[in-house]
Amino acid sequence: MDETATVAESYTEMTELLLPNDTNNLGRALGGAVLHWMDICGAIAGMRFSNRQVVTASMDHVDFISSIEMGEVVVIEGYVFSVGNTSLDVKVDVRAENPRTDEQRRTTTSYFTFVALDDEGNPASVPQLTTPTPEEEALRDEAIEGRREQLTDIVDRYDL
Repeated sequence: MDETATVAESYTEMTELLLPNDTNNLGRALGGAVLHWMDICGAIAGMRFSNRQVVTASMDHVDFISSIEMGEVVVIEGYVFSVGNTSLDVKVDVRAENPRTDEQRRTTTSYFTFVALDDEGNPASVPQLTTPTPEEEALRDEAIEGRREQLTDIVDRYDL
């Protein structure tokens, strides 16, 4: 495949209102619900980029750094920042918004790898990633560095 696609072409933003079905007994978001939304957002970003169906191959470490309270708006953003022959790496960020005060806070970030599939369900080639604007290049570089830092932190945490 000689095609190219940009970071911007993959950009995806989803919003959810945190309702009781997705909360724990403390009225906060269930981690599994947040992971579900992150996986969907990442998959949409991968499909937009590749124009193919994609499947989740891996999800990097996740730390929930801030809770999401019932009634808050959950914003999930994702974009492709790196590609292989058939794989796409997607950064997914989650933030919570209080709709009454406009307060926003980051709640988690993770990095997913998806594999593109052809019509028979076999791995298929993906476009090459291009960053035609300084903003897209900065997003790509931020994701690469963020993933590197996250992986280094994990190694340090378990380096006995």
